[in-house]
Amino acid sequence: MRKVSLVILALGILPHLRAQQIEEPTPDTSWKTQYRESAPRINDLVHTKLDVKFDYSKSYMNGKAWITLAPHFYSTDSLMLDAKGMDISKVAIVKGGSTQPLKYNYDGWQLNIDLDKTYKGGEQYTVYIEYTAKPNEVKVQGSAAITDAKGLYFINPKGEEKDKPTQIWTQGETEATSVWCPTIDKPDQKTTNEFIMTVPAKYVTLSNGKLVSQKNNADGTRTDDWKMELPHSPYLFFMGVGEYSVIKDSYKGKEVNYYVEKEYAPVAKKIFGNTPEMMGFYSKVLGVEFPWVKYSQIVGREYVSGAMENTTATLHQESAQQDARELVDGNGWESTIAHELFHQWFGDLVTCESWSNLTLNESFANYSETLWDEYKYGKDAGDAQNYGDMQGYIQSQSEKKDLVRFYYNDKEAMFDAVSYNKGGRILHMLRSYVGDSAFFKALNLYLTTNKFKSAEAHQLRLAFEEVTGKDLNWYWNQWYYGAGHPKLSIDYTYDDAAKKVQVTVKQTQDGNKVFVLPFAIDIYNGAEKVRHNVWIKEKETTFSFPYDKRPDLVNVDGQKTLLAEKKDNKTLENFIHQYKYAGTYLDRREAIDFASKTQDNPKALELMMLALKDKYFGLRSFTIGKLDLKNETVKKQAEPILAEMAQKDPKSTVRASALGALAQYNNGVYKSLFTKYVNDSSYTISGISLDALFKLDSASAVAEAKRLAKYPAKGKLAESMTTILIKSGDESGFDIIAKAFNDMPLSQAKFNMAKPFCEFLGIVKDTKKVKTGVDMVIEFREALAPYGVAPYINDLLNKVIKKKEATGAPAEQIEYIKTKMESEGKKGF
Repeated sequence: MRKVSLVILALGILPHLRAQQIEEPTPDTSWKTQYRESAPRINDLVHTKLDVKFDYSKSYMNGKAWITLAPHFYSTDSLMLDAKGMDISKVAIVKGGSTQPLKYNYDGWQLNIDLDKTYKGGEQYTVYIEYTAKPNEVKVQGSAAITDAKGLYFINPKGEEKDKPTQIWTQGETEATSVWCPTIDKPDQKTTNEFIMTVPAKYVTLSNGKLVSQKNNADGTRTDDWKMELPHSPYLFFMGVGEYSVIKDSYKGKEVNYYVEKEYAPVAKKIFGNTPEMMGFYSKVLGVEFPWVKYSQIVGREYVSGAMENTTATLHQESAQQDARELVDGNGWESTIAHELFHQWFGDLVTCESWSNLTLNESFANYSETLWDEYKYGKDAGDAQNYGDMQGYIQSQSEKKDLVRFYYNDKEAMFDAVSYNKGGRILHMLRSYVGDSAFFKALNLYLTTNKFKSAEAHQLRLAFEEVTGKDLNWYWNQWYYGAGHPKLSIDYTYDDAAKKVQVTVKQTQDGNKVFVLPFAIDIYNGAEKVRHNVWIKEKETTFSFPYDKRPDLVNVDGQKTLLAEKKDNKTLENFIHQYKYAGTYLDRREAIDFASKTQDNPKALELMMLALKDKYFGLRSFTIGKLDLKNETVKKQAEPILAEMAQKDPKSTVRASALGALAQYNNGVYKSLFTKYVNDSSYTISGISLDALFKLDSASAVAEAKRLAKYPAKGKLAESMTTILIKSGDESGFDIIAKAFNDMPLSQAKFNMAKPFCEFLGIVKDTKKVKTGVDMVIEFREALAPYGVAPYINDLLNKVIKKKEATGAPAEQIEYIKTKMESEGKKGF
């Protein structure tokens, strides 16, 4: 799963909220004494068959379930199933072609069944259950971090919202499948399944495995039968229903399908079309062919958890659906597509034994994004992805959390930057330490040894030890069963008389923990490099290296793979040499960052100008963002380069950055350029050009914004257009502004828009429009409430109230806002 909380973290929303000094409630710490063991296996699931029909008018699902099980080892005469919030109408044991009623006790959460006899270990039996699932009536228990756990979602079931399709989709992780399917809802269970769905004939369906039959019924419905013949965990069960275009693709004869809303059918392959190549790449590096019978991806409305790796049937948030203009800037969902696909091996084929071991699923899916970018777009792209994820972890301030955690306040809390980002970086360091060949061979051994089973982190260690012949307990104890990361201060002392350089590395992190770190120190004379592989095992370690000529550069962590915060006390000359000769993405980024702090220095400025032409587009944009354009020398030297980049750089996002920088010149000579690029095919270029035009000629920009509002707009253009219309103070633009805000997916752009949108509501006089706008803000608040957004949004709405009171607005408006602010937030996942 790719959780929204992590997407928000990566976008910088949470750090922004911390800056707002929002108060957090006093936490409950009783969980610190509760050991989270793996779920005991008394009965094992063997096969799950469902026959279901959906009641759209009530958002109910009527189901019949045949569940085959066997005692795990010890004999038992009872069965406990998770079955949340259901109406249970029948429980029976299947005997041949008939059923016999069983006694049971149901508390609304768990179904305790007295079996007809004592069954021995491994002796199979089948129970039959008739029930009604009522997902909207389920009360979530014990999860502050989860925004919704109702498992089964009816989207616009009665068709009352004209601009929203009618859909049904399920979300099982962590333990919400049991809202719609009686089961043993634990990740260490594995079962095959067959799901039979009867739906209106106009809809298509998707589930695990293969569609084996379809039957048209006399009442205008159709019955689809899906069979999954390989075992997987209940949280990976999936049902999807809706009016979709199904775009067909293939991988080695296997079905690969993309379920999208009809308007996105023409670009579906531009969004998802790299999937077969990804499948081939991952199969090759892992030495394990894609293990399932088919792979489909479907997009669900109002799905707030990013994406979910249901076996053979991944569900994506609607943000995956990008139009052709968005895709000009690149596929913003490609990393998520890679992430969820890799889960088909790590998470689905081999599943974490318990939520304590979640990183066995999520660290690999996270790291797959780096692997894919490295393979598809080059090492710089892979390193950039890796660095961004490392910063996501560091900024999360999670130093006190172990990677494998046996103590947590709720299982949902495991879905964090430690399980994902930190875990991925630990895999990256491990790959660097053991080498590519051993790394991927060990992954192959882990997968083949544990396929169709669950595993814990020690089984991963044993696979690496068997392949490498090395004892790796030290690595697992430090990184998997420990917390934190090193903070390093690095100093250099050159002694030309003695012809040696001393490199001192100090670990400066708080506490007594000392990290054991193997890494490379590279010594450069010109382009010539000598690598020294070293270890540090103390709080302070000094290395001494002889030289004939003073080195141009001593580069600690030469491979740039350490998960660490580093204060590297090099000179500007060292960093310039590092940029030119060391060459990795992070080598160059570090050098640019250092030079940007001393742009008055001609050598530093020379490096900045050189970096504007870096081979990797991400570093060109990074350099533009670091230019001090208040410095007249910098401004003058950069201008011709920026003007050329704005028009000729091969990457649209770099052209956009250059246009944004040119806007800071406030030079009327660029007005025609900005006016031209307002009409660019890239939403980003168009939006930034509109902002730039507004600085030079606000009236022209407002006119352009009103013209552009007649056409579809997303991303930066929607943000810029809306902000400019708000700044114009023209209430007649409300419908345009409100639609733009409402249509934005959960994103940094929408978060940025919340403040000006609320300011705009403060001047809107029409009560109906005020209520409409407030409802949109509240809906946004509720979607992100579990991540601490609510107090910030409430503060914005309080300011609207004060504005209304100061201007004598109708009391009805003020009371409506107050009532909405006080309303209880929706429960959610």
